[in-house]
Amino acid sequence: MNLKIQEVPMTTTEQILTLAGALGVSGGEDGAVEAARQMLAPLGACERAPLGSLLCRIKPVPASGEHVMLTAHIDSVGMIVTYIDDGGFLRVSNVGGIDRALLLAAQVVVHTAKGELPGVVCTVPPHLNSDDTHLPKIEDISIDVGLSAEEARERIAPGDRVTFCCEARELMNGRISTRAADDRAGCAAVILAAEKLAERELSCGLSVALTTLEEVGGQGAATAANILSPTHAVAVDVSFGHAPDCPRAKCGEMGGGPMVGVAPVIDNGMSSRLREVAVRENIPFQIEVMGGSTGTDVDGIAVSGAGVRCALVSIPQRYMHTPVEVVHVSDVEATAELIAAYVADAFGGVR
Repeated sequence: MNLKIQEVPMTTTEQILTLAGALGVSGGEDGAVEAARQMLAPLGACERAPLGSLLCRIKPVPASGEHVMLTAHIDSVGMIVTYIDDGGFLRVSNVGGIDRALLLAAQVVVHTAKGELPGVVCTVPPHLNSDDTHLPKIEDISIDVGLSAEEARERIAPGDRVTFCCEARELMNGRISTRAADDRAGCAAVILAAEKLAERELSCGLSVALTTLEEVGGQGAATAANILSPTHAVAVDVSFGHAPDCPRAKCGEMGGGPMVGVAPVIDNGMSSRLREVAVRENIPFQIEVMGGSTGTDVDGIAVSGAGVRCALVSIPQRYMHTPVEVVHVSDVEATAELIAAYVADAFGGVR
């Protein structure tokens, strides 16, 4: 007797950690894109945009022309090798916003064409440091990989990406800590929402764009939107989750649900409807108000083509742009639930 073994679907935690564990520093997102492609492939045809963004077309665009794009950025911050000196030490520059306070004595991984190399950031022993208040610029630090100059130049090339070495962990009460939760948690939420909507009858086209280069300017999202030409977009990013050393007025509460954005570039009607759906469906949510640009992919998507109506839903996250970013799994799942409920409400059924 032949028994058909069904693959057990990933939990949300496993999905986030799988995405976060894949390499995807801005401009080198191939590892993270491949991990996401495997999750999206059952939903529709996938392709890579010229700037590397992953596009998945789930439902065709109807005669009405209405087309919803769900999007989150798949790149993460990191460093890039700029030079190998005569001692075999690496010089680097930042890719995106790296906090210099994290650097000294940090363990890192250098990602090369020949595999991964462990390294450590050089630091002066306190016995020899006459000024322990000084933080060097990223361009002034060195990375020790234990190789001579000849060996280092043989195995490492300028342009190789560098990431912090930090073990992902499940914390108490549904929280997880990992590098690159910004914005792989958002990618997980978008994929979960797309899975919920794939079997629904909708009056709109539906696509997913997991975009590159957000941390260095948002070029991947702007170009992806030009390819897909959506009429509406719902973007998912992370925002500040409250911690003791953060201003409460600028932060959301961990476990309090997604933060629905309000800003000049965000479509007021979409934002209002998201909140109405959340109340009706008993989905926890918070409000995040921005007086200018959002600092997310929304800023570029909204002005692509002739213009795109955009909404922004953010996941509260602690310790942004560090190797120990923390998100609450329930916030990721509530974000997916809210997006799916909104699209079904606004575009449900054939019109």
